[in-house]
Amino acid sequence: MGKKHFIIPIFVPHYGCPHDCVFCNQRRITGLSTDVTPEYVEHTIEEHLTTFPPNDITIEVAFYGGSFTGIDKEIQRQLLAIPLKYKKDGKIDKIRLSTRPDYIDKDILCFLKEYGVDIIELGVQSLDDSVLRKNGRGHNSQQVYMASQLIKEYNFKLGLQMMLGLIGDTKDKMIFTAKEFIKLQPYCVRIYPTLVIKDTYLEKLYKCNRYKPLSLEEAVEISAYLLTLFENNSINVIRIGLQPTETINYGKDVVAGPFHPSFRQLVESYIYRVILEEVLSSIVGKIGNDIVKIEINKSNISNLVGQKSHNVEYLVNKYGLKAIKVYGNELDKDIIGIYVGQNYYRINKKGFINKLLNISERNEVCS
Repeated sequence: MGKKHFIIPIFVPHYGCPHDCVFCNQRRITGLSTDVTPEYVEHTIEEHLTTFPPNDITIEVAFYGGSFTGIDKEIQRQLLAIPLKYKKDGKIDKIRLSTRPDYIDKDILCFLKEYGVDIIELGVQSLDDSVLRKNGRGHNSQQVYMASQLIKEYNFKLGLQMMLGLIGDTKDKMIFTAKEFIKLQPYCVRIYPTLVIKDTYLEKLYKCNRYKPLSLEEAVEISAYLLTLFENNSINVIRIGLQPTETINYGKDVVAGPFHPSFRQLVESYIYRVILEEVLSSIVGKIGNDIVKIEINKSNISNLVGQKSHNVEYLVNKYGLKAIKVYGNELDKDIIGIYVGQNYYRINKKGFINKLLNISERNEVCS
């Protein structure tokens, strides 16, 4: 088992970014409206360090929000000097920041290397130029490819962030962006379905019926496809869906869109449902009015069962079963064991998903 990983988040709201993307209100998204100071950074690091266990861990300081490399150089220097000091003292292990693709060049990367930065995440959102234009991103796709190449050439770890359901977006465009991400071979990816946030231009468009967000079901389905696509190409998806905060919730700052406090679990559960539907539909004549028993690694039980047992209820009703009983054990995390009467089916999740992805690819080519 690897070391447990802890992140110390420092939110830098809207610092350094002159652009006003249609979906963006950084102060509402981060929940902060005050300027970040070196003293605040140090206090946050100290506060978090007291909560971590003493041994066998890695600790990362991460600057989120805004466009870090667009901040005044002296302020960048002051903010980065704090985690660098803790890194040199061996109290933290890594430094991460987020920025825009058009705020990366060789001078910036040399500066970040000097201050011990390890991971640079780019807020890409889409690699379709028409989508970028319609959403006021202020950069084009070519700048993403150039920035990504430079970041890797300078031996930083590259993170890429994409958004789903932007103005002018389509399923094909989202899949195109994901496949381009795969070609860039990032260290990690984040997937964010677009939400309509208060006090944004997107809210105005939504209220006059000029923008329609993805439904929760649509967002879950496309996110599931993209997650399997990334995982099958050995790319770590570290977040799906905007993290809930005191203000990022329905009835607060989220006006509309596919928000759910456990969005990733919905996505993971949907993937299990697709797999089980494929298996059960292929043996439908052997099921009868029977009890289906499923064995799975105990850490995956909640995802397979679904929130409020949604998957189990759905499959019982669809196939007219007496019941589905799920048992947790020490099986490999990619293995699902299914008992139907005297028959046993051993499913490799990765292999099964790879087959489904290949079928989907062939259908796209033929359509």
